[in-house]
Amino acid sequence: MGHIFYQLARWLGLLSPAEYHYPAIDIQLSGDRHLHLVGSIHMGTMDMQPLPEILLKRLSQADALIVEADISGTDSPFGQTDDLSPLAERLTEQQHQQVESLCDELGTSVHSMDRLPCWQVALMLQAGQAQRLGLRGEYGIDYQLLQAARGKQKEVIELEGPQEQLALLQQLPENGRTLLEDTLTHWHTNARLLQTMISWWLESQPSQAMEPLPNTFSNELYDVLMHQRNQRWKQQLNALPPGKYVVAVGALHLYGEGNLPDLLSNK
Repeated sequence: MGHIFYQLARWLGLLSPAEYHYPAIDIQLSGDRHLHLVGSIHMGTMDMQPLPEILLKRLSQADALIVEADISGTDSPFGQTDDLSPLAERLTEQQHQQVESLCDELGTSVHSMDRLPCWQVALMLQAGQAQRLGLRGEYGIDYQLLQAARGKQKEVIELEGPQEQLALLQQLPENGRTLLEDTLTHWHTNARLLQTMISWWLESQPSQAMEPLPNTFSNELYDVLMHQRNQRWKQQLNALPPGKYVVAVGALHLYGEGNLPDLLSNK
């Protein structure tokens, strides 16, 4: 599967002389600020460790590691949820049947989700799907980078943090029903998308081919979860002091309309 980031970088004039065998783009901001922008996958496979030597070298040379949230802790950001009505009353019959079918497929009890917000049900199903594909959190790129940064005594800067991410989900209309609906609608496409992103980290040579990725978000969700966050991150990254930074964000934030590299290139 082609590394779309190389073609993207050429279009934006961002490609450095070095070519990386993982999804990354070097971006230089005014004021002597250098970003090594990495397309992270939050869950990975065992053969995605250790991280590429060149990425670890860039981290060693960096003043700080920047991530969406520091996920290296063990505390869950999820607290007590409101006593919601059963899922069967909040979804259509077809949607509820699909949730039940996926729970059976994943070996998960649908009763454990019955009173949870729809966004949390969606995330649990997505996590179950990733685990079934062999992905684990400890092999995720951002988790590995956080562990390496601690070992190198590098500063870690959060763009959001777990609590801000949780607040974003809690503010979704109807307890995030649209996120659950998108998860159900694009279930098989999401699986292929995960496999595509894994391949970006496992290929030994980057391909020059540009292969479009499917959009599995509705327009409303894409604006909230992708575009608006990219806009906020652009402001935060443009406010950094001079220095070198490794920036790890979800790979999809580097692609598509309103992607982060595009925003950063348009001062």
